[in-house]
Amino acid sequence: MEAASELIRGVMVRRLSDGDSVEQLTSLLHRSYAGHAAAGRLFFASYQSVEDTAHRAGQGECWLAFRGDELVGSVTVVAPYAAPEAYPAPVGAGTFWQLAVDPECRGTGLGQRLLALAEARIVALGSAQAVIDTSTEAVDLVGWYRRRGYAPVGSWRWGVTNYESVVLLKELGRAGRG
Repeated sequence: MEAASELIRGVMVRRLSDGDSVEQLTSLLHRSYAGHAAAGRLFFASYQSVEDTAHRAGQGECWLAFRGDELVGSVTVVAPYAAPEAYPAPVGAGTFWQLAVDPECRGTGLGQRLLALAEARIVALGSAQAVIDTSTEAVDLVGWYRRRGYAPVGSWRWGVTNYESVVLLKELGRAGRG
């Protein structure tokens, strides 16, 4: 586990900037979600275009994790989230998407670090709740979120995926709290 701790200490997380490669981010997303695609769950991030990545990253704060010059993680945070009509989310909740960790960095705590960053940014942006969704069939992933305080509040079907999503909600505490 010492090597994993070293990896996390050696990772720098910062906002996406103009000089960053959206192609590199798209490649990370494809690698990160490839296991889901191989299992028959077509997460949008497993096949989205570079243009889709740029659009999604531009809808909020896109954060990137680097180990040296290598992109190893990402998350995009939006708060408040303008959810689609009938999406089971409380008004004013924040969200995040494109949470990705390079497969070679799994099990190092980087995903937890990016999740904690996303939740902290949601609160800093004025939302007291986080709402996300993922494939109901991604049992390990749903369990990972549930162990971190997310609870199912409904379901949703996106037109860009081939599965039913479970919508998960977490109370983050009072918005604006330091």
